[in-house]
Amino acid sequence: MVIISSYDAGALHELFGIDMSSIDGLGVGAGWGRVVPGGRSDAHQHDETETFVIVQGAGDLIVDARRYPVHAGVVAQFEPFETHVIENTGDEDLLFATLYWRDPERAGRQAARVERGRLRDRPVFVFSTPPTPNGDLHLGHLSGPYLGADVFVRFQRLNGAQAWHLTGSDDYQSYVTECARREGRTPAETAAHYSAEIAETLRMMDIPLDQYTVTDADPAYRPGLQAFFSRLAASGAVAPAEAPALLGPDGRYLYEVDVSGGCPTCGGSTGGNICEECGEPNFCHDLVDPAIRHSDAAPRVAEVTRFMLPLHRFAPDVALHHHLGRVPARLRELAERLFARPGVDVAMTHPSDWGVPPLEDGAPGQVIWVWPEMSYGFLHGIAELGRRLGQDWRADAPQADWKIVHFFGYDNSFYHAILYPVLYKLAFPDWAPDIDYNVNEFLLLDGAKFSTSRRHAIWGKEILTPGTVDAVRYYLSRIRSEGRRTNFEVGAYESAVRDRLVGTWQDWLHDLGRRMAERYDGLVPDAGNWTPEHTAFLARLDTRRAAVAGALGPDGFSLNQAVAELDGLVDDVRRFASLEERSSTSPAWRDEARTAIALELAAAKLLAVCAAPVMPRFAAKLAAALGGGEIDTWPQTVTLVAPGSRVTLADQTFFTDPRPAVDAELAGWLTATVAETLRLEAEPPAADLSLVSLGAASLHAVTLQYRILEHTDVEVSVEELLGSTITELAALIAQRTQAGMEVALA
Repeated sequence: MVIISSYDAGALHELFGIDMSSIDGLGVGAGWGRVVPGGRSDAHQHDETETFVIVQGAGDLIVDARRYPVHAGVVAQFEPFETHVIENTGDEDLLFATLYWRDPERAGRQAARVERGRLRDRPVFVFSTPPTPNGDLHLGHLSGPYLGADVFVRFQRLNGAQAWHLTGSDDYQSYVTECARREGRTPAETAAHYSAEIAETLRMMDIPLDQYTVTDADPAYRPGLQAFFSRLAASGAVAPAEAPALLGPDGRYLYEVDVSGGCPTCGGSTGGNICEECGEPNFCHDLVDPAIRHSDAAPRVAEVTRFMLPLHRFAPDVALHHHLGRVPARLRELAERLFARPGVDVAMTHPSDWGVPPLEDGAPGQVIWVWPEMSYGFLHGIAELGRRLGQDWRADAPQADWKIVHFFGYDNSFYHAILYPVLYKLAFPDWAPDIDYNVNEFLLLDGAKFSTSRRHAIWGKEILTPGTVDAVRYYLSRIRSEGRRTNFEVGAYESAVRDRLVGTWQDWLHDLGRRMAERYDGLVPDAGNWTPEHTAFLARLDTRRAAVAGALGPDGFSLNQAVAELDGLVDDVRRFASLEERSSTSPAWRDEARTAIALELAAAKLLAVCAAPVMPRFAAKLAAALGGGEIDTWPQTVTLVAPGSRVTLADQTFFTDPRPAVDAELAGWLTATVAETLRLEAEPPAADLSLVSLGAASLHAVTLQYRILEHTDVEVSVEELLGSTITELAALIAQRTQAGMEVALA
C-alpha cells in the first residue's frame, strides 16, 4: 500500500532547535524539517544512519566542523556518531525530509574506529592546563594533565592527525605574589624562575611541547589579552558593577590566596574563589567563617565595583556547548548544580598590581582576573604556534575547523568547561568552539593530598632520570586519577616496576631473545604450519591492539585502561609461550615451533608500537631490538616481524629495579657506623630495625648525616635517617648514587 506524506507547516514542533514533524509508516524513522532564515539546528549525534533530502532553500551542513553547502535537490547521508548541524543561509525557509534507521553493524564499525571523524583533517590543539609558576611540578601534577595530553598527542600523530601539545606558565596568578613574598623575589622574578623549572621537569618526563607560552615574557600577550577583554566589554555582558567582596580590616581586597574558609556549597575547607572538593566557585564574601592569610583579624564584606559577568544568563548556551564535544558526566553535573543557584555573578577583574589591566574605564587599579585571562591564553598559544608553522591562525579570529582538547584537574572544571565557553560566545558570537574535555581527580601521596607547604610531595626531578622515566610514566598511567582519587606510594611503585616491568615484561623479552639465539642464531624465522591455537592467539593479539586503540582514542581516553591492556598483552603472550614450549624442540613439530616463535615476536612488535605513546623510550628500544626502525604509524592489524631480521632482545636492559642491590661493603660500613655512633657494644645491630628503635635521637642522626655525606657524597635528611632501617638506608644511599650517575651520563 502506497504511503504519501506532504509537508505540513501546521504539524511542526520544536526539536533539536528547529521545526520538525514525523512521517509514519515508512519502516524507518522519517520526518519533515524546517529551518527558518538565519536559523540552525542544535549540534547532535546518534547511532542511526541518517539521510537528508533538501527540497527547498539553501544552507550549510556542518558535519564534524566541516561545512558543506546544500540546496534543493541535494541528498546527504551521515554516518553514525557524526556530529551534524543544518543551517539556513538563505532568505527563505530551508525544507528537508529526513530518513534514519539503526544498522548495528555499521554503528559498531564507526564506534570502533581509531581515527574518528571529529579529529580528521583538522588542526587538533591539545592543551594541558598552564601550571602556576610558584613551584616546580610534583608527581600529582605530572600524572594528570601533562602526561595525559602528551600520550594523547603521541597517539593521534601515530594515526596521522595534525595534533600539537600546548601549555605555558600562568604567570599572573595571585599565588605567584604570595610565593614571591615568601622567597624575597619580585613576582616577575618568581614566575620566570619557576616557569623555567617547570619546563625542565616536563623535558625530563619526556613531554615535548609544541608551544610553551610564558605570559609575562611574551610581548604580544598583553595587548592581545586587552583586545580580547575589550570584546567581552563590547558585548555588554561584562560591565562595571557593584557587588559584595571581602576586605581586610585595613581595606585590603581579599581573594584567592589571601583568604580561606568553608565552602558555601559543600562545607569543605577551601581557598578563595574555587572549592577543590565540589568544584563550585565561591566569591570570597560568601565563605563560611573566612580567615585572612597571615592575620588573625576578621575580614568584612563591602560593595566593590569590578567588571562583572552574570554567568547564569548563559546556562542554555553552556548546555548547547556541552552537546558538541566530549564532556564527561562529571562536568555536565557540575554545570547543572551550579546553574541551580538563583544567580552566578562572576568578577572578571580584581584590585591588584600584578597582572594585565583592562583598557576600559570603570575599574581603576584592577587587573583582568587570571582565570578569564586563560581563555584568551589558549587562543594566543594557537596563534603563536601558527606563526612558527606558517599557518594563518589568529587569536582574534578563531576558526570553525579548530579542534581543541583540554586536559585539566577537576578543581579547574568550572573555568574550563563552564566559564570559557561563555566568554568565547561573548567575544566571538559566530564561533562555536568544538572542545573535548578530559578531567582527572587528585592523586594522593600516602593517602593525603600533595602539599608544597607541608613538604608532602615527590617532585619530578627527585624521581626522573633517563633510566626511570618510562617506569614513572607507566606507573602514573596505571594509577592515574580517572573518575576517582588514587594514591601514590613509593613502595607500591617500586614493587610494580620490579614485579611487572622487570620481573614480567623484561623477563619474557630476555627469555624470548635467549631462545631466538639458541634455536635460530638470532635471526627471525618465517612462520611455518599454523595450528588452531596459533590462529586463536593471532586473533587475541588483534583484540588487544583494538583495545589499546580504544583506550587511547579521543572518545574513551583512559591511561588506566591502556596500561591494563599492555599488561594483558604481556600476560597473554607469556601464557601462549609456556604452552607452546612443550613441543618447541621436537623435530616432528619444527614447522609449528617456527610459527609459535614468529607469533611471539609479533606480540613483541605489537607491544612496542602499543606502548609507544605511554613509554616512548622503551618502545623505541624494543623496536630496534627486533630489527625495526622508528615507530611512526599505528597498526591496523597485527603483523609478523620480517623473516631474516636480527633480534637482540637478550642483550637489552629495558628496565632496572628501582631499589638497586646494596653491595656488601656499603652495608658493612653502614652497620659499623651506626653501631659506633649509637655506642652499641653488643652484637652488630639487626639490619631490619629502625634507627629509632636502636636508640637513635636527633643528635645521632645529624652525626650520621655528616658521616654518610663524607663517605658516599650522598645527602640523607634527618627525617629519612630516623624513619629508616639500616637496610632501607643502605638502599636509599645506593639509589641516590645510581641516580647521580645516570644524570651525569645524560
